[in-house]
Amino acid sequence: MITESIFIFLGELITIGIILLLLILIITLVLGKILIKKNLLIFPKVMLLGLDAFYSPLKKFSKSLGLDKTLVDHIGVELRNKVNEKKFNKIPNDEKLIFLPHCLRAADCEAKLTKTGVECTECGRCSIGIIKSEAEPMGYTVFIVPGSSFIERIIKEQHFKAVVGIACYEDLNLMMMNLSDFAPQGVLLNQDGCFLTKVKVKEVLDKIGYEKQDQTKQTTLT
Repeated sequence: MITESIFIFLGELITIGIILLLLILIITLVLGKILIKKNLLIFPKVMLLGLDAFYSPLKKFSKSLGLDKTLVDHIGVELRNKVNEKKFNKIPNDEKLIFLPHCLRAADCEAKLTKTGVECTECGRCSIGIIKSEAEPMGYTVFIVPGSSFIERIIKEQHFKAVVGIACYEDLNLMMMNLSDFAPQGVLLNQDGCFLTKVKVKEVLDKIGYEKQDQTKQTTLT
């Protein structure tokens, strides 16, 4: 009888645990969608904690509901941007790194690959040169990286306090998660893939605090 009671008790605990987990997943997704659609933060740090703790279950759960496969990572990126924004803005630009994905390169790019990434020549064939030419005079250090192994090497060698990343949904969310100690800010690619991707340059410049003075150049930033 005692053994049977223990099994019943354990079964009830497991059932309650599953129900609580489902509630957490549903609440996180609902609040996340509100954040994206209305730019409204509701318990951001709690949401971020839940998102990181239940990242894999959330991805599977949202997929089972037929939701956009990028939703969970999109929520993660927006949350991290909001939570870290004030800290990021207080850090001097010369202590910030920008990581650009090499997939933004033009098809006929002639830039060489080195141990710290692609050495952009600012030829003007892609958005990388525009971002680099505006960000570096502001004090930022810009890297064009082929993958996470380059980022890992760079962060070991560089002295910095904040980072800006540009990438697709999952890569950007995971990068910001791994670099959470460095007030990460992120900009999503508006056309992803492995080749000839695109980003809205103005969004990147806005994120790094760039203020355009010559309005005649605005057409190059869209």
